[in-house]
Amino acid sequence: MGFGNVGKAFSRLMADKREICRERFGLNLRLKAIFRSKGAYFSGRRSDLTETVEIMASGTADHPAWTTKLSLDEVLTELKSGVLVECTPTNIETGEPGLSHIGQALGRNWHIAAASKGALVLKFRELMARANMNGVQIKFSGATAAALPTVDVGVLSLAGTEILAIEGILTGVTNLILTRMEEGITFQDALKEAQAKGIAEPDPSLDVDGWDTACKILLISNAVAGTGFSLSDVAREGIRGVTIDDIQKAKSEGKILKLLGRLVRDGGKDKADVRLTAIDKTHPLFNVTGSNKAITYFTDTMGAVTVSGGKSDPRGTAAALLKDIINIYRS
Repeated sequence: MGFGNVGKAFSRLMADKREICRERFGLNLRLKAIFRSKGAYFSGRRSDLTETVEIMASGTADHPAWTTKLSLDEVLTELKSGVLVECTPTNIETGEPGLSHIGQALGRNWHIAAASKGALVLKFRELMARANMNGVQIKFSGATAAALPTVDVGVLSLAGTEILAIEGILTGVTNLILTRMEEGITFQDALKEAQAKGIAEPDPSLDVDGWDTACKILLISNAVAGTGFSLSDVAREGIRGVTIDDIQKAKSEGKILKLLGRLVRDGGKDKADVRLTAIDKTHPLFNVTGSNKAITYFTDTMGAVTVSGGKSDPRGTAAALLKDIINIYRS
């Protein structure tokens, strides 16, 4: 669902990795249908993934296989079972169109691999409960820092620990801007540079005002720590007002400014926030620069566990979607 930069990157990656998926995991993945806002492509009973990608790359609206008379429900009904890959733009106010897509798919007992955040941010508990009741899975690595394995580490690698706190640099755009400001560039110039590189959107509000980080820490906390946060529970600030003077003041104290998404667990009370925070060299996220992201889990038995890196581009998000599909069927 959705065939923008992420959807296209996913279809190409799926074609590139088809032999690896078959040989390593016993999966014969087939891309059967693609929906955009103004039409759809459906391969029917054919299963040539390379052909599907080539058709879509040739210009969707001009290809004879492209149609405006196909509904998602028709495809879900005919194919019986599979994974719906949700790549439409994130809307944190309504969750649409992803919320409707996911609802239809769960109603037909389909698994979900989601890159868009809106539906899960708004209806996390309801959607996960419905999936569990129907015996299917919802995976959303692509919505929680994409190529950086945030939820997987927390759920699988730290199983059996108590999560005491979480701190993460979860948005590559804001980290790149702050890094460039450390080098003496103004906020506006750093933002323009990020936009020119295709890392930041033309409207960067979700990133620079902290909404993207808020959505990610919400999803990570709910999935890993079992919290029940809604977006209104996450206190939030962004980096729009940061100045060179702010950067220099922190530097004079041996610190750097980072926009952190945090889960704080204090006496049984769970709090989540997004804060511009001055951290020093002892902090595990101090050396995370550029568009890199990172997350640190503070645990009772394993100490502090940090994972960093991960591509901040559509192919990185596509790789997270593919990983989720593999893990759905592996489990």
